[in-house]
Amino acid sequence: MATRKPAPPAYVCTECGWTTAKWVGRCAECQQWGTVQEQAAPTGILRRVTALAPTTERAARPITQITTEDAPRRTSGVGEFDRVLGGGIVPGAAILLSGEPGVGKSTLLLEVAAQAARAGRRVLYASAEESPAQVRLRAERTGALHDELYLASETDLATILGHIDEVQPQLVIVDSVQTVSSSQIDGAAGQPSQVREVASALIRVAKDRGLPIIIVGHVTKDGQVAGPRVLEHLVDVVCHFEGDRETSLRFIRALKNRFGPTDEVGCFEMTGAGISEVPDPSGLFLSQGATAEGTCVAISLEGRRALPVEVQALTVPSSAPNPRRIVHGVDSSRVAMVLAILERRADVKTSNLDVYVSTVGGVRFTEPAADLAIAIAVAGSVKRTSVPRTVAAVGELSLAGEIRPVTQAAQRRSEAARLGYEQVVDDRSKTLVGALRDIKARDRSPREQRDIPPF
Repeated sequence: MATRKPAPPAYVCTECGWTTAKWVGRCAECQQWGTVQEQAAPTGILRRVTALAPTTERAARPITQITTEDAPRRTSGVGEFDRVLGGGIVPGAAILLSGEPGVGKSTLLLEVAAQAARAGRRVLYASAEESPAQVRLRAERTGALHDELYLASETDLATILGHIDEVQPQLVIVDSVQTVSSSQIDGAAGQPSQVREVASALIRVAKDRGLPIIIVGHVTKDGQVAGPRVLEHLVDVVCHFEGDRETSLRFIRALKNRFGPTDEVGCFEMTGAGISEVPDPSGLFLSQGATAEGTCVAISLEGRRALPVEVQALTVPSSAPNPRRIVHGVDSSRVAMVLAILERRADVKTSNLDVYVSTVGGVRFTEPAADLAIAIAVAGSVKRTSVPRTVAAVGELSLAGEIRPVTQAAQRRSEAARLGYEQVVDDRSKTLVGALRDIKARDRSPREQRDIPPF
């Protein structure tokens, strides 16, 4: 009886997925060196995971006969997280959460796990970076203890899949994918081939069982998700958790979402007792003191949220040949352009002054809509004139001194009116000089407004 000759091993590029029958030093597709590695055949538990039973549920059907009743969204218990996901967690969804080290990813997901457990859903939290005792200490501090929340400290993929079979959870959290390895693939944990295999196995489990899985991913120095680019293609949702370590404010935004929009932003605040939601962060970026010169409120847009951000400017005389330009929270190149426009188009001299521009609350406001607020704040500091608290500014400045409209201007004006701002200075003032004159003439009579100079 003739025996079947075993198939030759396949070699796969870990960057682009190109395959070849023999090993080569350089990938013929993406031209990368040292990325071609031998691909092992899936055996054992991975083979059982990938095996698809020929059931009628998997048969191809017309799209008109497929309903969405089998995949209702389930709330995570954290409203801001649900907002970014599009209303809740879809069964079988694979969610990738990335962020800088120490930003609070594990704290956020522990809160999500605790809320799901309180709602009666069994949760498996597989931590490959911390021991169960360490996770328990953080759970005690944040009040996330519950009998339906199961902890496992494992770095082996097969063991994690075994825990899923044993616990039968309704939500799985793996922290993180770069620290889990598969014995079926050569190489250490975190290598592209390992990350791809681990993510693929977890996603296959999620799809086959309708089990939502949240995967934590590390980021590189450039802020990109570490590992092969295919990781972001495999998952359904890619969320990025960001924030400044100097402040307690945290934002989560969706970079990819197959089940909802990608322009929603969730806002959180890190406290000593864990992480808390901030449903209305309007007051976080405004100073609470009296009106001072050199300040102006702008309406920023974070996803679909319009937020008031206070821009502050301080100018002092300088004897140095090159005056200092120090900025925080705004784009330094746009500040330099605004200063040039002020000096040339509005006769506001800043070439002999040190200029400091900053935002309140540590928020970053780098969109062009900040131009007008920066210009008004700097002009107010130079002219020793304060802007009333009831005035907000939104607009992009051109080099000719004109005010250009910004995206979703109507939504920004609506949010300003809701927050009590009586006047919004925008492109309706036409020019920067006109905007400065409108602010100063706000409380004057029409006859006095004709002769008033800009401040």
